[in-house]
Amino acid sequence: MSGILYVVATPIGNLEDITFRAVRILREVNWVACEDTRQTRKLLDHYSIATPQISYHEHNEIERAKELCSRLLAGESGALVSDAGVPLISDPGYRLVHAAVGAGVTVQPVPGASAAIAALSASGLPTDSFHFAGFLPPKPGQRVHALEALKHEHSTLIFYEAPHRIVEALADIETVLGDRDVVVAREITKMHEEFVHGTASEVRTRLEVRDSVKGEITLLVAKATRPAIDDRPIEEAVEAQIRSGMSRMDAMKAVAKARGLSKRDVYREFEHLPQHHK
Repeated sequence: MSGILYVVATPIGNLEDITFRAVRILREVNWVACEDTRQTRKLLDHYSIATPQISYHEHNEIERAKELCSRLLAGESGALVSDAGVPLISDPGYRLVHAAVGAGVTVQPVPGASAAIAALSASGLPTDSFHFAGFLPPKPGQRVHALEALKHEHSTLIFYEAPHRIVEALADIETVLGDRDVVVAREITKMHEEFVHGTASEVRTRLEVRDSVKGEITLLVAKATRPAIDDRPIEEAVEAQIRSGMSRMDAMKAVAKARGLSKRDVYREFEHLPQHHK
């Protein structure tokens, strides 16, 4: 009978932010697959956990996934962790989990801290819908292209960003998405935790005058606003466009486009109104 692969969330800063279950699992499994064994050792030592560690990172992920999957199939149980937060979320781990699921190994999540969710919960931005996009591309052209693709996303946007690129990222956000409200959440759960609120231009101005910006950063951007809904009768909407200087046909085309209707539908309804048969 195969063992179990546990996907274990670890603290994102404060070592107290780990569940009782996670500590128990880390003690009971045969091995802990770590992104950086030195970083995970600090956590294991803090809770007096002596479970052997296995290095598992982006450079050895393909080979290690095969090896660890074989060990799981042989009956061992293991825990997959990243340096901080939930494994696989902008971190290595996908190949192992994918291989384990494909081989019929039971994979169980052990939930815990996530920088994206923690930042969102305290940001003051809408939480009803959000889009997590991981790290923004480091190159300016690619970053602009990525932002363009999200321009009309009606959700709070969440990114991870490097501190030395945050000012450039905010400038691109202002250019591509407009001067929306943003929140820069820095060093969440750590001693120097900080939430910087304001428009993209305001936050950029506040950060660029600092000698440097340090620490882990989660960047949140307010959702795109929906255009105002025109609920007037079609004839009123068309007449308003005509009064603004549009031709009758252009006015009907504009109303059709704004309401997601075909030009034929608007024309048919507009032309069948009594005032247009005089």
